[in-house]
Amino acid sequence: MKKIVSLLLTAIILLLFVCPASASTNERSYGGYKHVFIIGIDGAGRFIKDADTPNFDRIFKDNAVDYYARSEIYTISAQNWASILTGVSQSKHDLNNTITGMEERTSQTQFPTIFTYARRAMPDAELASFVNWSNINFGIIENDIGVTKVSVGDDAALTDRICSYFDEGNSPALFFVQYDSVDHAGHEYGSASEEYLKQIETVDGYLGKVFDSIERNGLLDDSLFIVVADHGHTAEGGHGLPTMRETNVTLAVRGKHIVKNGKLDVFTRNRDVAAIALHALGIKRPDNMTSRIPAHLFYDNIGQVRPIWRDFDDAYSSTVSWFKNTLKTIFD
Repeated sequence: MKKIVSLLLTAIILLLFVCPASASTNERSYGGYKHVFIIGIDGAGRFIKDADTPNFDRIFKDNAVDYYARSEIYTISAQNWASILTGVSQSKHDLNNTITGMEERTSQTQFPTIFTYARRAMPDAELASFVNWSNINFGIIENDIGVTKVSVGDDAALTDRICSYFDEGNSPALFFVQYDSVDHAGHEYGSASEEYLKQIETVDGYLGKVFDSIERNGLLDDSLFIVVADHGHTAEGGHGLPTMRETNVTLAVRGKHIVKNGKLDVFTRNRDVAAIALHALGIKRPDNMTSRIPAHLFYDNIGQVRPIWRDFDDAYSSTVSWFKNTLKTIFD
């Protein structure tokens, strides 16, 4: 029986992902943006939908929002932020919490982040990363490509630094933020707690301040604005396993070419942020990247299938995990 199930899963994967799609040269969304802003909320998972988030709601009203995108199987911060920024699975980039804290990353790597691709395409562009967790700026985003990097271990103070950065007249082509306090609340209280939801609401206030600063400084009209979570938390607190509460994550995208009230396809992963960002900036998706543009996102792009032959082991194990967790959710 197990062998039959495995064969069926393999057949489904091949049928769904057999051919890649490429951006058409007449797509207005391809290269249609001067700025891409990616706001990462560590540990928020799918639970933004359960909190009172007036800023998130107003920002993404009539845009594309998915609370059930999938994280990497290993629901750990470094594995997921690295996948979000490189567009490949953890089995490819091979980064984890320990490595990213010990080894300074450069662009001389097989799977660089979207910052390296942006620098190669736009040598003079301003690129910036403002994070709470310093491992991202040290061990994930390359240190030899001229990215403005700020690491502040407090989300409120980080927000002030971000707003000052924009008020000083900076105009980045690619801008990344990582907030960390929701993850701390998840560890301490669990995702079923009021304290956890309250911290999401607090970070929603920071999100509003950043968005308003971007708008106030005239950068919004030509921008793609993204919010993404790396993983969720168990009800009791903690993460690392492939359960639904840990692997379901929020992915929301706002921009002038986004499908009105778009509902992203069921195979959307948080690592797809990489392909989305490159598409918006008019940069071709690298051949070794397994990130792709989901269906029902850009109105002039039908979406790309995931090129599984680039990472078949991850595609297979992810699909098996998805089916197992779906069945467990149904029958529990």
